[in-house]
Amino acid sequence: MQFGQLKRRQFILLLGGFAAWPLAARAQQADRMRRIGLLLSIAEDAPETKVRLAGFRHSLESLGWSEGANIRLDFRYAPAVSENEAKVLARGLVILRPDVLVAQTVLARALKDETRTIPIVFLSVGDPIGLGLIASLARPDGNLTGVMTFESSVAGKWLEMLKEINPQLARAAFMGNPKTTTYDYYRRAADGAASSLGIESVPGIVATASDVERVIDTIAREPDSGLVVLPDPTNIFHQDQIIALAAHYKIPAVYDRREYVAAGGLMSYGVDRVDEFRRAAAYVDRILRGAKPTDLPVQEPTKFETVLNLKAAKALGLTIPPTLSILADEVIE
Repeated sequence: MQFGQLKRRQFILLLGGFAAWPLAARAQQADRMRRIGLLLSIAEDAPETKVRLAGFRHSLESLGWSEGANIRLDFRYAPAVSENEAKVLARGLVILRPDVLVAQTVLARALKDETRTIPIVFLSVGDPIGLGLIASLARPDGNLTGVMTFESSVAGKWLEMLKEINPQLARAAFMGNPKTTTYDYYRRAADGAASSLGIESVPGIVATASDVERVIDTIAREPDSGLVVLPDPTNIFHQDQIIALAAHYKIPAVYDRREYVAAGGLMSYGVDRVDEFRRAAAYVDRILRGAKPTDLPVQEPTKFETVLNLKAAKALGLTIPPTLSILADEVIE
């Protein structure tokens, strides 16, 4: 072959390589795009939702994942939905065949029922073993792992706070929906703590607005009563009603998250929810890079916050004791 012909052939091959390069690059980029499906028990338009998801996104970005560049996020919001509605939403996410699923609260159970192969990272779950999500905290079995919200002993802490703010407290109702939270998980732990504090622990089962009114009206009929509002999508859905009725009947109430107190509730003790979403994002990252859920131990909460509302306390005729004020991370005037 002559030198000129060789040059022309190399030139044609080179042009062909340049023409094929964009296609190869686009294919490689498509391979890098990963899909994450999120089934959340919080309202899409709630201010706290935006803050938590900002923490989730920021954590992913710090780990090399950028929405629209190499990951796609598919959201489904399910505050206080029925079991059948949760199944429909879970099935819709699984059909998309995401690389990882993220679920809050008992919604994780709906996702597990739909897939045993797609990895699932749960958060805001109090009793993942009792819910049947995993076999053990140290080595989860199957396709789920995640971040626990509370150990059951937190129920004692809520009762202690009520007793501190009202030393005459004689009984406390535990408000929650067994279908949307691990209700018995907290009640069992509360019984022992209540006995040591001289408090009667009573049930406060709710599912609807009329249930909320009934429970608070009933507990208000007994003097020196208090209310423990459990971590529960049903309670979140009826947040304003719960706060208003507790204020109307002058019942001291303790909540699991700051949002209640910012909206006028008395006090809260709970995990840092933004940190919870960040930690879930870290597990999503590890799974996207090849880790298996069964090799990722369930994380227990590490960051807690106490929030007090002085205006709410004054309206109830209560004085927040120094023992509570000193521990408070935030005091709302």
